[in-house]
Amino acid sequence: MLPTAAIAWLPWRAESFGRARTEQKAVLLSLAPSWCPHSRRMDASTFSDETVASLVHAKFVAIRVDADRRPDIGERYSLGGWPTTAFLTPDGDLLGGGTFVEPARLATALRGVSEAVSRGNYSGRRVRPPVPAASAPAAVEQLIDRIHDAFDGDHGGFGDAPKFPHAAPVRLALDIYGEKGSDRERDIAITTLDAMGWGPLYDERDGGFFRYSQDADWGRPNEEKLLEVNAAMLDLYLTAFERLQLARYLERAEDILRYLQTWLADPVDGGWAGSQCGDAAYYRNGQPHAEPPPIDRTLYTDWNAAMISAALHAGQVMNDPGLSEFAMRSLERLVLLCYRPGSGMAHYFDGTAQVRGLLADQIAMATAQLDAYEATGNIVYEMLAEELALHAANTMWDEEHGGFFDRAPDEGDVGLLTEPVKPFAGNCAAARMLDRVARTSKKPRFAELSARTLAALQGRAAGEGPLAAEYVLAVRQSAR
Repeated sequence: MLPTAAIAWLPWRAESFGRARTEQKAVLLSLAPSWCPHSRRMDASTFSDETVASLVHAKFVAIRVDADRRPDIGERYSLGGWPTTAFLTPDGDLLGGGTFVEPARLATALRGVSEAVSRGNYSGRRVRPPVPAASAPAAVEQLIDRIHDAFDGDHGGFGDAPKFPHAAPVRLALDIYGEKGSDRERDIAITTLDAMGWGPLYDERDGGFFRYSQDADWGRPNEEKLLEVNAAMLDLYLTAFERLQLARYLERAEDILRYLQTWLADPVDGGWAGSQCGDAAYYRNGQPHAEPPPIDRTLYTDWNAAMISAALHAGQVMNDPGLSEFAMRSLERLVLLCYRPGSGMAHYFDGTAQVRGLLADQIAMATAQLDAYEATGNIVYEMLAEELALHAANTMWDEEHGGFFDRAPDEGDVGLLTEPVKPFAGNCAAARMLDRVARTSKKPRFAELSARTLAALQGRAAGEGPLAAEYVLAVRQSAR
C-alpha cells in the first residue's frame, strides 16, 4: 500500500461517504497504484505540506485507494494518469481534479472546492468512463489492415508515443504467419520483438520489462515493473520462439523468467508479487550496492493466473518439470486463498481475501484452470473453469446486449461504481475462455455465450486501435 503521509486517509467504503454527507464535506480522493513513484513524491511533498494537511483535515473527507487493489475504481475515476487527485461530492460524483498537484496549487483548489460545497454551489458530474462509439462492424480482414496501419516500421511496436508493449497485435502477427507464412507478419513480429526485448524497455541490469516508454523509439522508459506485463511478455517470447524458431527469443524468455523467479516469486508457498516500484535513480546510477526499488508482495488473482498460464507454457517449452510444478503449486495456493464456492475468486490476498465480483479475476483464473487441465488431464481443473465461467455469466452478464460488465453490482456501491462498464479486452478474453470451455465440456451454452460476447464487441473493435487484435484473435480461435 502507499504510505499515508501526513493525512489520515480513510478507505473507500460506504461509511466514508456517509461521513462526508453527515459533515457536509467534499471528498478528496487520492488514487494510484503502489508502484507509482510520482505518488510517493506527492506524499512526500504535497500531502506532507502543513497547509494542505490542515485544509484537508478541516474541510474534507480524505479517501485513499490503491488502483491495483481496486481497478474498478481506477477505471472510473482516473483523470488521465497516476496519481489521480480528484474532488468528489459526498455521493461520489466528480467535481474535478487532476494528476500530480504541487502544494500551493492544491491548497488553492482545496479552498475553492470547500467554499463551493459549504455554500451548496456545486454540481457533481456523473461521468461515464469513455467507451469508443460503436460503428458499423468491420470485417476481420479490414481490422487486420487497420492494426497493420498502426505498426511503427521504424521503431517496432504500435502507435506513437507513449509506446506500450502491446502483446496482442504481435501475437496476431505470429498467428497469421504460422498459418500463411506471410513475410509482412514475420517482419512486424521480429521488428517489434527485437525493439522491445533489446532496447530501453528491457532492464538489462536485473531483467524484466518496464511498463512502457515515453518515446516512440522506446526511449525514456517508466521503470516500474508489473507482473501483468512480464507474464504477457514471457508468454509472447515463448510463442515467438515456437513460431519463428529463433533462439534469441527463447533466451529472452529465460531472462524474463529469471527476473520473475528471483524478484517476484514466493519460492516457498508459490505465487508472485504484483509489482516493483519505479525508481529512475536506481536504474541510472548503476551502483552495484544501490537499494533496489520496493516490491508490493500482494497476490493479485488475475495477474497470478496469467503468470501461471505463462509458467505452464514455459515449463513445456523449456522442458522444466520444476517450473511446471511451481506453476501448479501457485495455482492451488491461489484457489485455496481466494476462491469461495458460489462467490468466485477474490481480487487479491494480503492476509485475507479481498474484493470479490470482478470479471478479470474469474476469466483469468478460468483460463489458468483450462491450461492446468490441458497440462495434467485432471478433470477437476476443467470443472472449476466451468464454475467460474458460470459465476461470471450469472453475476456480470449483460442480458440485453450481450457481453460482460467489469464487476458485479453491490448494494454498497456509490458514485461512479453504479455506472456499468464493459471492458473491451476483458470481453475478448472472456470469449476465448468460453470457447475453450465449450470445446472441453461439450456444453453448447458456453459456445452461445462466447458467440454473443463477440457479437457485442463487433461494433467497437474498429475503434480500439491495436487492441482490436484481441478481438481478431478471439474470432480466429472460434472459427477453428
